[in-house]
This record gives sequence, C-alpha cells and structure tokens, in this order.
Amino acid sequence: MSCLNHLHSPLRRLLREATRSPSRDLPAFLVPAITIAVAARPRSTRPASTLSSAHTPAPGPSHQSRIGRTPINVPPEVQLRFYELPKGNTRSRHPDTPNMAVEVTGPLGQLTVPLPPYLHAQHDEAARKISVRVDDVAEKHQRAMWGTMRALLQNSISGVSEGHLSILRLVGVGYRATIEPTATTVAATYPGQQFVNLKLGYAHPVELGVPRGVTASTPQPTRILLQGVDRQVVKQFAAQIRMWRKPEPYKGKGIFVDGETIRLKAKKIK
Repeated sequence: MSCLNHLHSPLRRLLREATRSPSRDLPAFLVPAITIAVAARPRSTRPASTLSSAHTPAPGPSHQSRIGRTPINVPPEVQLRFYELPKGNTRSRHPDTPNMAVEVTGPLGQLTVPLPPYLHAQHDEAARKISVRVDDVAEKHQRAMWGTMRALLQNSISGVSEGHLSILRLVGVGYRATIEPTATTVAATYPGQQFVNLKLGYAHPVELGVPRGVTASTPQPTRILLQGVDRQVVKQFAAQIRMWRKPEPYKGKGIFVDGETIRLKAKKIK
C-alpha cells in the first residue's frame, strides 16, 4: 500500500477512473488493491479558502511605534519652549527639513531639538508629559523617525537635568591617561579647552581636545570619565578615544567603553 501512495499523479488518476469504470483495460487482480488504497488515503478536511488566506496579511491596521507613542516625563526643573524656525526656499527643502524646534532648559544647561514638519510634540504642562505623534503612521520613514525623535527629546531632557556619563577603561601594560590644559600636537578650538593625553604604546603621546560642553577627568590613571549634557557629543568623543586602541580578542588589551567586554580567542599555534 505504501508503494501505491508514491505513484505518479497521472497513473493514480488512471487507476481511480479504472476502479469506477470496469471497462478500462486493467488487470483484474489490481482492482481490489487499488480500491483499498484510494479508500484508505486521508483527505484534507480544511476548506480551500482557509488554505489560500492563511498567508495573506490582514489589511487595515495602522502601524504603531512602541517607542514613539510612549509619553516622556518632564521633571519640574526642566522648562520647554516651542518656536518656529525661519522658512527657507520651499522648492529645495527636504521633507525632513525642520520647521519647529524645542528649546530644553535645565539646571545643567540648554539644548535645542529641531522637529521635522510631519512630527508633532504636545506638552501637557499639568501632567508634566510630552506626547509625540506623526502625520502618517503607515509611512515607513515617518514611523522610523517617530521613535528617533522621541529618543532625542528624552536624551535632551535627561541631559539638562541629570547629565550623561561615559566611562572608559584602559587595559594594557603602560596604558595611561591624563588631562592637560595645553597640548603640543593639536591647537585649541575654544578658550579654556582641555586635552586628553593618552599613552598607548606608541612612540608619541596621543592628544585629543575635549569638545565644548564635555567635562573630562581621570579618577585613576587607567580610567577616563566624560560628562556632558549632549549625549551624542559625549558618546562620539568616547568613540573617538576608543579608536586609538580598539579591544583586541587575543590578549584583551585596548580601550573599553561603558562596561564593554570582549570574548578572548585561542592563540593560533603553527
């Protein structure tokens, strides 16, 4: 019976017709076996419509951004001001060209977040919350920028109220870091700028200027502490320092940022 189940479909169709019509030229000894095989074959009980619609996505529901639709809490010490930006040439403007901006002021400083024209931020002063929405949630680009702009607003509010922090750890023999008021290889870009002096095994020291709005300190010779109100500037400067000695997987040496770890590899033996 198992052999009959593997017959080709044209032959099986011929055999089924032969069982219904005895006038076909079929050996008489095959008729009982074919009849039993056809009767024992399981048939699908599912309707044909469910088979075709099972993989068809249901139309209609609007896409929502889990991050973008979450309200932002505004601390009492943070003040927000919404204002319009000057309009330029409307013909050459990009769809993401901002027409509004939010000025975020707190005890640690002030930041400005520009908003694209399709994104709207509503400030509930009584509840101390900000809700962000877009014009068309079905459009992929607007849906992606929905969560991005909400994260930028959240980072700005956290920055002016609490600040952002990045800790760098130097791992390696002789690796050291100091903060110096002057440098010999780079020039200052603003008055009072400090410089991070790194000794990373090169023939010369590495000197990097601290960006405006960022405070750098070295509580230990192998630790660098970066603080600032703008999260993007703090993390970008930390990545710039890390580029001089990226963590390598064989000896575990390098500059590690914010609890970064690396899995060590076995040494290659020739």
